Amino acid sequence: MNNEKALGLLGLCARAGRLLSGEQACDQAVKKQSAYLILIDESASFNTRKGMTDACAYYQVPARFLPAASLGAAIGRPGRMVCAVTDRKLAERLMQLLPEKPLENID
Repeated sequence: MNNEKALGLLGLCARAGRLLSGEQACDQAVKKQSAYLILIDESASFNTRKGMTDACAYYQVPARFLPAASLGAAIGRPGRMVCAVTDRKLAERLMQLLPEKPLENID
């Protein structure tokens, strides 16, 4: 239920222009500290997951994983594996809805 709410809110984020998608755009947002939350699709490649989680850990940006293929569908851009929420309030609400999964399976 919370995943459905989170995906709906993610779609709203995209329509409001408060979302960046794509690995390079998200990496730059993390480094510029304009991203408040990074969302990663579970089906993303090892290198994508590792690179984004390492950048998030270094710059202290929270990251959450979404079920396979749901990220792109939620934002209307199938195939996207990473997105960054650039609005603080929306990011806080998404973090409440999405459980934090351990990142130990990334290494």
